[in-house]
Amino acid sequence: MTSALLCLVFAYLCGSVSTAILVCRLMGLPDPRSEGSRNPGATNVLRIGGRKAAAITLAGDFLKGLIPVLVARAFGQGPEVLAATAFAAFLGHLYPVFFGFQGGKGVATALGVMVGLSWQVALAALATWLVIARVWKISSLA
Repeated sequence: MTSALLCLVFAYLCGSVSTAILVCRLMGLPDPRSEGSRNPGATNVLRIGGRKAAAITLAGDFLKGLIPVLVARAFGQGPEVLAATAFAAFLGHLYPVFFGFQGGKGVATALGVMVGLSWQVALAALATWLVIARVWKISSLA
């Protein structure tokens, strides 16, 4: 029980680290919450900071979903705790305690969570996203 609770808290805190805000601060870019679409996510960072900043943001958001699930697996947690851990990481991204509970949309974090839970499901979701994004050319729609 204690390790399950630790996994949940760790996941939420990982999710609460806003990669977009940190990357923008470190690279001397404007706060993504006040520029572009005002969303602290990789797509908005791409708009205001370019590909390098967006790639770092995307990787960070992905990893903060993946790492907590892998840690919970390493602790030998069952499927219920794995699912709750995944959800906690996702909620942390949406409602980050460190940034006034105003987070991003959670797309990259959700993908990281899915890879940690089932890479096959993640692959299917990514393929679906790519098709929709390519046809309609709207990332948020995909």
